[in-house]
Amino acid sequence: MHYEPRLRPAALRHDPFKALLVPRPVGWVATLDAQGRPNLAPYSFFNAVSDRPPMVMFSSGAGKDSLRNIEATGEFTCSIANWDLREAMNMSSAAVAPGVDEFALAGLKAAPSRHVKPPRVEGAPAAIECRLWKTLPLPAPEGHPEAGNTVVFGEVVGVYIDDAFIHDGIVDTGAMRPLARLGYMDYSVVTPESVFTMNRPVATVDGQSATLVPGPWDGVYR
Repeated sequence: MHYEPRLRPAALRHDPFKALLVPRPVGWVATLDAQGRPNLAPYSFFNAVSDRPPMVMFSSGAGKDSLRNIEATGEFTCSIANWDLREAMNMSSAAVAPGVDEFALAGLKAAPSRHVKPPRVEGAPAAIECRLWKTLPLPAPEGHPEAGNTVVFGEVVGVYIDDAFIHDGIVDTGAMRPLARLGYMDYSVVTPESVFTMNRPVATVDGQSATLVPGPWDGVYR
């Protein structure tokens, strides 16, 4: 099957785009509005875009509280949603009125951040504290100028990790059981059993071939 996105064939009952670009980490974004009221919402168009300096991005629809709050205050946090918090994460996605505290709505507690004013989700295995670098409006769908998304780029200025998930100086990602967004209403979860390691190949001096170095990872990204 091959088709143009604007001409989805009848054989596909729903747009499959989000089911193909998977898995996507969930950015559980917390902000404060201009009055200091907390807001919490999960975003599946979320990821890291740089490590030097550490930068993240997420894409928000027009009119979302998170986007409006970040543009007003310049700060946000992203907590890692995991298996134990899946129901709370889902509840926090409700399109409630501005000013409603999704922490309370989802039965969550807010933990204070160190470097920014918005809190993180207490009980989340990890969280990052961010300051806004810039926003970038994306093209709106033809005929729907109100429906365009905006990409939010944030520089990471603080990192929280629950010590229970640090083993021998390494973060045990599988033990965190972080959630991943798939398509439709589907999710997945990283588990210790689903994590595997592969060293990157090292190019030969002449650049014409490559070899794999056996043994554990030496800590160098190549």
